[in-house]
Amino acid sequence: MNITHLNLDTLYKNPAFSQAAVIDGPAKMIYVGGQNGVRMDGTMAGEDLGAQSEQALKNVLEVLKAAGATQENTVKLGIYVVQGHDMRPAFAAAQAIWGMHPTTITVLMVAGLANPQALVEIEAVAAVEA
Repeated sequence: MNITHLNLDTLYKNPAFSQAAVIDGPAKMIYVGGQNGVRMDGTMAGEDLGAQSEQALKNVLEVLKAAGATQENTVKLGIYVVQGHDMRPAFAAAQAIWGMHPTTITVLMVAGLANPQALVEIEAVAAVEA
């Protein structure tokens, strides 16, 4: 199995994300449900978007690890942010926790999340050798 990240010359290029990811060969697909900034003890990691994004990404990584995957295997991130928040702290958290693994990404601004304290929710799709 091989994951190829596409960044077309005909589109804007950003080192933080890819335009597409192509999976060749047999793969086991991993779908990580939405993770927000909740610590293991059930408390929210903080009241700001940066702290919650950091914890949410750590939670995604923990689930990926349990499934036998890492950021390198991740082909898509879906990030839902409660509207009205500056995204810069979330991007800083992503660089610190996720690193420079340019996956495909969609960021959506939403009115709210299931947990009223949550400011961000992150889901992921990964592929590993079958």
